[in-house]
Amino acid sequence: MSVLLAVVVGLLMGAVFGVALEKSRVFEPGMIIGQFQFRNFIMLKIFLTAVTTGLVVLAALDGLGLIRLAPKATLFAADVGGGLLLGAGIALAGACPGTVAAQIGAGYRDALGTLAGGIAGAGLFMYLQPVLEPLILSGGPGKLRVDVALGAPYWAVALAFAALWMAILVVLERWRPWRTDLGADHDGIGVPPLGRRPDLPAGRATPAE
Repeated sequence: MSVLLAVVVGLLMGAVFGVALEKSRVFEPGMIIGQFQFRNFIMLKIFLTAVTTGLVVLAALDGLGLIRLAPKATLFAADVGGGLLLGAGIALAGACPGTVAAQIGAGYRDALGTLAGGIAGAGLFMYLQPVLEPLILSGGPGKLRVDVALGAPYWAVALAFAALWMAILVVLERWRPWRTDLGADHDGIGVPPLGRRPDLPAGRATPAE
């Protein structure tokens, strides 16, 4: 793949990802924090949908022999420690590296501070990398693959997991419909006109004297 083609594919994928974030409202800080507090589950549904879609696409590409899988090695300190640190940051900031750009575009001014903090953290890690690498890039079992452990084709295992996640998504949606989590005014139709209180009858903007 040429550099130009890679850039074009990346832009197209980013555009699709951005539209999905905006339409699902997952980029909003309240939605992200609500997921960490188990008050809504839209964020979980969106990411499980992405994982399921990715599994189906990879299964097709692998089954047709169009790609060669190159999984990274499992490193407990980096994976577990890094995941906990990232999760804590997302819960505190109400944003992640993928949503902060959407928040800036939507006008959330505090997202600029989140972006600045992320860049500063990346720069700090760059300087500390020689010291941290011996600690975080050790203590792992190497590359772990379910298909290799089972002795089954990757495409078959990927489709099996895709079916599992799809079933979990169906259960989640039946338990907590997305309209319930987004609220009654998710489409803007139920929002009262400017100047009229929602607790008053239609046609009356202020309480009667």
